Amino acid sequence: MELETILAIAVPIALIALILAYSIRIVKEYEKGVIFRLGRVVGARGPGLFFIIPVVEQMVKVNLQVVTMDIPPQDVITRDNVTIRVNAVTYFRVEEPINAIVNVQNYGYATQQVAQTTLRNIVGRTSLDDLLTEREQVNAELQQIIDQQTNPWGVKVTIVELKDVELPESMRRAMASQAEAERDRRARVIHALGEQEAAAKLTEAAAELERHPAAMQLRLLGTMSDVAAEKNSTLIFPLPVEMLRFFESMTPPSAEAR
Repeated sequence: MELETILAIAVPIALIALILAYSIRIVKEYEKGVIFRLGRVVGARGPGLFFIIPVVEQMVKVNLQVVTMDIPPQDVITRDNVTIRVNAVTYFRVEEPINAIVNVQNYGYATQQVAQTTLRNIVGRTSLDDLLTEREQVNAELQQIIDQQTNPWGVKVTIVELKDVELPESMRRAMASQAEAERDRRARVIHALGEQEAAAKLTEAAAELERHPAAMQLRLLGTMSDVAAEKNSTLIFPLPVEMLRFFESMTPPSAEAR
């Protein structure tokens, strides 16, 4: 009798525990639980604690966090027939958990494939110069196209960024030579502009000195003073004819002249 009594009590308790184990569901804050009742979607629940009907209802959890996904490197021919190797990174999250479960088998893998093929198409119709200089525009175009294709799956693509653009070694050398030639050209232009400005200033200075002979003499004396500062220099001091005549006029007449 005691054994039968224990079994009579234990069996219902075990059944109740088993039913509760299959019916209690806990969904975390960053998740949603998509409920299927006899194969049909009845809604999404969570986060928190709730109950489902065992056997009749089933739940599939969907993560709503932002997912970071790498787009594998791939060789692409650009519009100007340059073979490059590019890879990228995509950030996306699920906004409609029911669509993410019902409309696509594996939304993560599907998003990766769409991103990979879209990257190939966009890079293939873009020139190398635009790809290197207009990267923000290429990223925006990638994000817009991928987001449009994943929208029926309830997936929102927020960011797509090109990570690396690997160029062939011959192209790297050609670009380095081009950059060096461009720097040399700019240096020559800057030097020529400097010479032109210096010549213009010297022309103005010469014209100003020509109008003022005294300033010319002062400039000459200043130059001679600078040259005389060198100990190993021999200085030849030219006297203008006007100065000699001035000294001659200041000299008193000699006795013979009287």
